[in-house]
Amino acid sequence: MTPGLLDAHSHSAAGSINEGAQAVTSEVRISDVIDSDDIGIYRQLAGGLTVAHTMHGSANPIGGQNQTMKWRWGAGPDGLKFTETPPTIKFALGENVKQSNSQRPSSRYPQTRMGVEQIIRDRFKAARDYKKAWADYEAKKQATPAAQREAIMPPRRDLELETLVEILEGKRFIHCHSYVQSEILMMTRIARDFGFKLGAFQHVLEGYKVADEIAKYAGGGSCFSDWWGYKFEVYDAIPYNGALMRDAGVVVSFNSDSGELARRMNLEAAKAVKYGNVPEQEALKFVTLNPAKQLKIDQYVGSLEPGKHGDFVIWSGDPLSTYTICEQTWIEGRKYFDRVEDLKMREEVVKEREMLIQKVLAAKKEGGREMREMRRPTGHSLDLPSFSEERGQDECEKP
Repeated sequence: MTPGLLDAHSHSAAGSINEGAQAVTSEVRISDVIDSDDIGIYRQLAGGLTVAHTMHGSANPIGGQNQTMKWRWGAGPDGLKFTETPPTIKFALGENVKQSNSQRPSSRYPQTRMGVEQIIRDRFKAARDYKKAWADYEAKKQATPAAQREAIMPPRRDLELETLVEILEGKRFIHCHSYVQSEILMMTRIARDFGFKLGAFQHVLEGYKVADEIAKYAGGGSCFSDWWGYKFEVYDAIPYNGALMRDAGVVVSFNSDSGELARRMNLEAAKAVKYGNVPEQEALKFVTLNPAKQLKIDQYVGSLEPGKHGDFVIWSGDPLSTYTICEQTWIEGRKYFDRVEDLKMREEVVKEREMLIQKVLAAKKEGGREMREMRRPTGHSLDLPSFSEERGQDECEKP
């Protein structure tokens, strides 16, 4: 038995991922497009996953608001939300946001790494000014007699800036798509200058180079276990990244960023043992307690302790073994996946499929009999033009 597994970087159950029309889209929300019928939810439960941090994509430097969810299969969109989770937002750096690999030419700013930094700084400065404008308005309203307050014009409400103000106030946490060390350092300096701490660096494939700074300015690093070399800015990625960051004091998690990979996060954790000799229990934390810490929900999930939510998985053996399968997955004391029951349902699906096939064949046979009856001569013929009369003899002779 283990705690339910957590995926710190997911895009499952989202009806849309990217709003890339402009560089800053902090007002859009994944919570508005949750697809509770996504079959990936059930498949991930079959791999022991109970919690997923479903994120906006990496199309812009400042992306949309994320949604942490519990895979309560069968619930509606609101029923999937992990309501105790502090709000988060997606930021992104590197090739994706400067559109270096885009197939369609674009003039959207920014198109360089220095532009990415500047637009983030500019928007935080605007958010700081926005916060002050509202504070001045409230102060002026309080100092004005009640009968005259309605004449005071409030600042124009800006949903993008309100979200960024939440970051400055420590109410919303950034999860930042990142690859190269220079940009990771750049983002830590923005956090230092504006006085906030990041929730986590995502991907963070060169995190091993600057792990001390990550430990200082971020709540952790959520990386791939062994992805590397798939584009230019990933050439320096190594599979020892997670172990090296952990050695430097970073709270490390492994994530999927993939609906398919999310079905076997326990095996991703096992790779930390292979690449870096991370102790087995510590490796398991890469997909249980550590992502819970990064999402600031470790008081609820991530370990088996009294007072926490009853999220746990029953395995057929060692959870870090490739021979082990998930037998049962429970969320808050309720069983959401049972392998024995699943096998029975598969048999029922096969029977139902065969029944439907037979119904189709029977309908086809009956339809053929009816067509033959309709074609039988009735003693008179319809005066319809022949094919050659309708299209011309020349057309009929063409192959």
